[in-house]
Amino acid sequence: MNSVSATGRSATPDEVVVLAAGVNAHSHAFHRILRGRTHLGRGSFWSWREQMYRSSAALTPELYERLATAVYAEMVVTGWSAVGEFHYVHHHPGGSAYPAHEMEHALARAAQNAGIRLTLLDTCYLKGGIGQELNAEQARFADDDADAWLERLESLREDFASTYDPAFVNVGAAIHSVRAVDPDSLAKIARGLDPSLPLHVHLSEQPAENEACQRAYGLTPTELLSEHGLLSERLSAVHATHLTDRDIELLGAARANIVMCPTTEADLADGIGPAFELAQAGAVISLGTDQHAVVDPLLEMRALEHGERLRSGERGRFTPAELVEALSAGGARSLSRTPSGAPSGEQPGTPSSAPSGAETARTNDFIHLRPDSIRTAGVAADQLPLAATAADVESVTIDGKVVARNGIHEALGDPARLLTAVLKELE
Repeated sequence: MNSVSATGRSATPDEVVVLAAGVNAHSHAFHRILRGRTHLGRGSFWSWREQMYRSSAALTPELYERLATAVYAEMVVTGWSAVGEFHYVHHHPGGSAYPAHEMEHALARAAQNAGIRLTLLDTCYLKGGIGQELNAEQARFADDDADAWLERLESLREDFASTYDPAFVNVGAAIHSVRAVDPDSLAKIARGLDPSLPLHVHLSEQPAENEACQRAYGLTPTELLSEHGLLSERLSAVHATHLTDRDIELLGAARANIVMCPTTEADLADGIGPAFELAQAGAVISLGTDQHAVVDPLLEMRALEHGERLRSGERGRFTPAELVEALSAGGARSLSRTPSGAPSGEQPGTPSSAPSGAETARTNDFIHLRPDSIRTAGVAADQLPLAATAADVESVTIDGKVVARNGIHEALGDPARLLTAVLKELE
């Protein structure tokens, strides 16, 4: 079967269409436990969060490795080649430390098992909310203070650098949110964090966060980060849903990364963020699966554009080429990964019109899509992001090697079998 890049014409039945593989810029692997288990009755993000806390309490390093292996295998077979794991389940449930970064190594081994590139975004989590102490369920997430987190992060980086291939497993940093990290700690992090590391933060996911921040500090969360010198090209603002015009201006001027998680934001009733305005202002859009209500890079792209259409009443806010750019190059930028040259003869289609500030991804990681399924028959190759789903992924190549075919992982088999086994143990 021949290959064809996204060229604007329909592919013939004996061709497959090649796209750059997805870079999943925001994941909480353990949230996969909650898929399809949180929909009875009314509620909000805050009621869902209580269920999430309870699910985290069951994790041991051994169980987390098995769960994350299954989750990462699901990502691989659907077309993700790299993931940023926003990781805060650091310690024992009571808050006492594991002796040797055991939870972090569990995730690294899981990524190796699945063959996915991992950036472990080790997360600073210090408070239960603005002006609030940690509750019992949050204790295992937290370090004593910002200095202790910075010390643990440096130890983790040294440990990982001596253990894993950095092309596949490396370490970044995250601030959970302005709810969980106070201004004094933000200042310490701004001074003490290695400037070469990517830095992620949940930002303005909920109006309640904005309101609490305004009451406490007289600033929006974005303005608070700006006040402490944390807005830059290395910062990734996750969700960025409820922003003021000034917030958009600040994030755009900093050329910050914006990690949209459209299927999660829909599942949690978070709202629809101003992705188009952020891109126009100079920020760089990327995509993540967050709580894994859906693990499908094609549906994530489509949900980004559909949200824009619902919000604006206009079609084509992001072109298909721009969606692919967000999926691949945007995610690589967010995780500070440098894509390598694509293999000759099977080069992913390069978008000709990218969002402001986005770099073009050329990678050894790519997806082959079937053009002749019930969803894709007759579809122009460059419009597949608005028609195909992960069910149309014929094969996935990472680092030049085919790692999945037709939904089955070459090394691990069917991810559904792995997920079923480990989720039964977590019930």
